[in-house]
Amino acid sequence: MIDVQRLRVLRAVAEHGSFNRAAAALRLTPSAVSQHVAALERSLGAQVVARSTRGVTLTGAGQIMVAAAESVAAELRHARQQVEALGSDRVPLTVATFTSGGRLLLPGALARLSAAHPHMVLHVRENEPEEALPLVRQGAVDLALAYHFDGPLPVGPDAGSRPDAGARLEWTPLLEDPLYAVLPQGHRLADRDALDLAELAAEPWVLGCLKTEAYLRRYAERAGFEPDLRGTTTDYFFARSLVAAGVGVSLVPRIALDPEVPGVRTVPIRRPGPVRHIGVAVLRRPGRPHLTTLVRALEEEAGRVPAR
Repeated sequence: MIDVQRLRVLRAVAEHGSFNRAAAALRLTPSAVSQHVAALERSLGAQVVARSTRGVTLTGAGQIMVAAAESVAAELRHARQQVEALGSDRVPLTVATFTSGGRLLLPGALARLSAAHPHMVLHVRENEPEEALPLVRQGAVDLALAYHFDGPLPVGPDAGSRPDAGARLEWTPLLEDPLYAVLPQGHRLADRDALDLAELAAEPWVLGCLKTEAYLRRYAERAGFEPDLRGTTTDYFFARSLVAAGVGVSLVPRIALDPEVPGVRTVPIRRPGPVRHIGVAVLRRPGRPHLTTLVRALEEEAGRVPAR
């Protein structure tokens, strides 16, 4: 039988990339971590990590066992919640969300959820998708409102090496959120109905999200230019204020264009232009009517979002 504690240790090693850092996170000694991993390898008859002077990486067997460790952690958390709920009508629910999507979609959806399930104990936390989706997979949150661009779901830093990393997540698409060019009021292109990204090749840029920078660079490369970045913020409203001040132009998702900022104009990017794909992720598990209610409520809220 596989020891759950050894799975927990392996999961920490995978997350932190070394025995020393995993030991610090678990409050164990590096020697104890090494012994747990070695014992797991003996019980499996297979190597789960490859050791080197630069740290450790998961083998194929290790990837399988980390996925199993996350499943076990999620099931244990779910079981503990069920036990705690025995004899009580209070049902806990934790939601992770990114800022602009949560602001637009969550209030109405949570109001309907509370009306349908008045004994729900709600917790909402702010997390970007690359943080929120692994939390769902681990059972630390029940639902994530998240997005991805033109690649796969960002289920975690090691997702690219783990083909099953998102296998237990159930993803429900809600809406497409195209990115708009944001220009100063008097800009030469401000009155256009739409434009190609290449028409902004000579412009300085200010961005309202760190991930948008990588996304802009990919699309700019396709359009044949390298963007001249003059500012990167973590707030789309601030970025648009900098545009109004003449610092540069910006690229902002449609749902983040409210409230309006005086002194700027927004212009759609012609397709195929950059788009965020917004949806919700939950673990595939039967018997959770409150989650079904919330997902449906979020779908209704997304259906009410007007096109600009």
